[in-house]
Amino acid sequence: MNASSVENVGLEGGGGQVASYGGLFVLGGFADSLGLGGELSAAVGHSGERAPVHDRGTVLTQMALVLVGGGDACSDIEHLRAEPALFGRVASQTTAYRTLTGIDDARLDGVWDAAAAVRARAWSGRVADRERPLVLDIDSTLVEVHSQNKAGAAPHYKGGYGFGPMLCSTGDGEPLWVKLRAGNAAANHIADHLEVLDRSIGQLPDAFAAGHRRGDDPAAAAQPMRLRTDSAGRSALIAQGCRDRNITYFMTARHNTQITAAIAAARTDPDRWQPAVGGPQSRRARSQAHRRARAQVTELTEAVDLSHWPARTRLIVRREPGHPGAQRTLFDSPNWRYWGFLTDAAGDPARLDADMRAHAQVEDTIARLKDSGLDQMPFRAWAANAAWTALCVISLALVSWFQALRLTGALANPAPKQLRWQLWHTPARIVRTARRTTARLPDHHPGTPALLAAAAHT
Repeated sequence: MNASSVENVGLEGGGGQVASYGGLFVLGGFADSLGLGGELSAAVGHSGERAPVHDRGTVLTQMALVLVGGGDACSDIEHLRAEPALFGRVASQTTAYRTLTGIDDARLDGVWDAAAAVRARAWSGRVADRERPLVLDIDSTLVEVHSQNKAGAAPHYKGGYGFGPMLCSTGDGEPLWVKLRAGNAAANHIADHLEVLDRSIGQLPDAFAAGHRRGDDPAAAAQPMRLRTDSAGRSALIAQGCRDRNITYFMTARHNTQITAAIAAARTDPDRWQPAVGGPQSRRARSQAHRRARAQVTELTEAVDLSHWPARTRLIVRREPGHPGAQRTLFDSPNWRYWGFLTDAAGDPARLDADMRAHAQVEDTIARLKDSGLDQMPFRAWAANAAWTALCVISLALVSWFQALRLTGALANPAPKQLRWQLWHTPARIVRTARRTTARLPDHHPGTPALLAAAAHT
């Protein structure tokens, strides 16, 4: 029996015609076709009498490719620098460091404006749909650090130490905007939620944002919009803020005496409950489908006092069979797990429940961001880490645009790890003929057909 994991093949240097990261080269060409580098260059600019050797927009775009490829520090740009046939003269890690640390608050606003301009081009083929709401999901996360020398890092409620960024993404997982916050920032901070909401709406093309900015005429809205939050975003003030912006809200309910009493009165009445329906789910939610086959939904609006909430606010409660290790629910029960949300949306409670459950996708978006650099805060200065956080969002948005416009099937929504193995790290052979350089992808590599098809449209 042969227990070897590799073939008995000799190993030597001198392979100058082989390049790594053929997939990142295709993604970089896609970014160039959208004008990402040019927009970032105009936003960041440079100081001093002479232009820098490396355009700052190009440096940021290439650092975005580094994050997509699995890098988590400025030093990882050296991997692209080692492939001049594909990426040209790439900046050193020192230049990448200076570029990010040179982004102050004003330049960071410009970076976000650049991302919005590129998103408008990426979304140019999308048409506003008056029948289908554009969904926004807001959630926060914790980023652990192991140094007390980073500005803004602080102890958080879970006993660790670090930062607590708050993110907004679309219902299909595209990140829009992120606010870097100190580790001890309150998860239920009302002003932060409204700021994230407003800045995220500002990231949308005008056809989608019109009618939803504060002060807009609601009649100008070409597409309805929904906001979904967990219990940290449950606030009558946030709900009123949504109403002021012509946005329907879905907010996870918190445990309180009124809701407990309402569930207690309804739990033994079988006529109040209707079967739950399926809906879009995250990977984690799909793993729980066997419990949800018996889930039930009811509306308890009339059983609680919602007078301090905007008119038409409803309370919808869901129950499903309990399971070991489940978190505390709205009502203590040995047999059922109760969960609910507040909304001002019209429609069947079971259908609205399915839409609200899809809020779990934001957890997948956060996981992808953390797998694309957000789990690191590599700088001491707050502004530099804020720029790093923005670049993480832009890099993942770039992947989302690439998937939507260039990929199909199983590659349209996989985790970053799968994309790295199958696409981004695909090697290429460099061939020079008739004064033209060509990167040839290996026929046997599983990502070659998808990359060739994507490059044909770039």
